[in-house]
Amino acid sequence: MHSTNPADQLRRSVRDPEAFGAFYDAYFEGLLRYLTRCTCDAEAGLDLTAESFAQAYLSRHRFRGATGGEAAAWLYRIAKRQLARYRKRGRAELRALERLGLERPELAPQAEREIEQLAALDDLRAALRGELDELSHAHREALWLRVVEELPYREVASRLAISEPAARARVSRALKALMSALESNPRAEETYT
Repeated sequence: MHSTNPADQLRRSVRDPEAFGAFYDAYFEGLLRYLTRCTCDAEAGLDLTAESFAQAYLSRHRFRGATGGEAAAWLYRIAKRQLARYRKRGRAELRALERLGLERPELAPQAEREIEQLAALDDLRAALRGELDELSHAHREALWLRVVEELPYREVASRLAISEPAARARVSRALKALMSALESNPRAEETYT
């Protein structure tokens, strides 16, 4: 009889690749929920989940843990690296697709809705909208210019007729308020389940 401990399954998969399926099953839903909430995009969450498991499979011989918690932490570190790469390359990939006149294949609407429900994106979006409504006009405007319009801080400061350090401070405060809303969301702590 094989162990149900995900760490054992992961280690065993080095010699028996089929064992990786049990590791995958143990963490798929939680990782999908986590990555979908990080991106607020069901399709991106699904893509990142697949990329994370693919990298975990390729790197499984490096895992040295003994517990399910260590296996989860190892997998989520991989996922966080995939998420960082996604954020870094995301804009460039979108621009390249636009230049080539290509469209990214879309997730089926029903599957997208199921993933959004799993990740409770409606609750998350409502919490963020509420927090945005609470921001002062000055903070909301600075955040918009920096995050949505992707302007450098120098340009944000110029448009708002304030110093660059003041622009940085406004954006920082606005982001902290939004992060606070995310962290206080009841589903925010669900990562390793």
